[in-house]
Amino acid sequence: MIVSQIFDMLDAGIVVLDRDLNVFKWNRWMSTHSKISAEEIVGKPLFDFYPELNKSWFLRNCKSVFTFGNFAFISQKLHKYCFPFKSYYNSLGYRFDFMQQSCTLGPLRNDSNEIQYIYITIQDVTEIVAYEQKLIEMNIKDGLTGVFNRRFFEPRLEEEFQRHRRYNRSLSLIMLDIDHFKHINDTYGHQAGDYILKSISLLVEKKIRNVDIFARYGGEEFCCLLPETSLDSAKVVAENIRKQISDETFHFKDKEIRLTLSQGVASLAKDIESAEALLKKADDALYAAKNTGRNKVVALQ
Repeated sequence: MIVSQIFDMLDAGIVVLDRDLNVFKWNRWMSTHSKISAEEIVGKPLFDFYPELNKSWFLRNCKSVFTFGNFAFISQKLHKYCFPFKSYYNSLGYRFDFMQQSCTLGPLRNDSNEIQYIYITIQDVTEIVAYEQKLIEMNIKDGLTGVFNRRFFEPRLEEEFQRHRRYNRSLSLIMLDIDHFKHINDTYGHQAGDYILKSISLLVEKKIRNVDIFARYGGEEFCCLLPETSLDSAKVVAENIRKQISDETFHFKDKEIRLTLSQGVASLAKDIESAEALLKKADDALYAAKNTGRNKVVALQ
């Protein structure tokens, strides 16, 4: 009786399976999160309720425990979860499709020291995973805009440069700069400037592909790396971004703000021998755009 109470009071899932993988025990935590009572599931095959577990990785772990009496661990990093339980927003505001779980399988022996059952413990590690994700984002994302930061961008530029050079593929880079950004800060305040940086980041991300790498390079300057993209195609992307921004009216509190972008575009070519050279060529093109009227795209061959 006492063991049964403890079994149901634990803040973790506990499932006991027999050798045919029928459910022998199903604690209250499992009932709460699965919405399946012990009365419904005990004595029945686990796979009748969770057919997605009828996979080689799960069967292999069960067989190992029954055969050798060892412990098996099902990592959240590899499988995310065993049981697809609903996930709620955690303290950091992340939302996962399902509760993130760390699971352990172990043997239960009878009086003759024979393995009669195996148990599975299910730990909710969603909060830990969210915290880890937050740390990763803090390392690679710009704190204000949420796009990639320079620390992340520069090694990726080097990787993509080497890969595209090795396979002789097209690679282009756009450098973007907000025209007269200091004037926006001086006129409307730094909060308005922050709002503009965040708004432009969102608009640009909608104009590029998932494979493209968009980063805040510093201040009001951004970079967009376009894999498998020719110079002409990159110019089209840059022009679409330029037009989107110039046509937009940004509303900050009771103020309407209009602005433009200058952009420099460069593409991988035989005379570009390093990632730094590609970046400098795009920067030179941006400088040319700034010095020939702004609100334009300049591409250097």
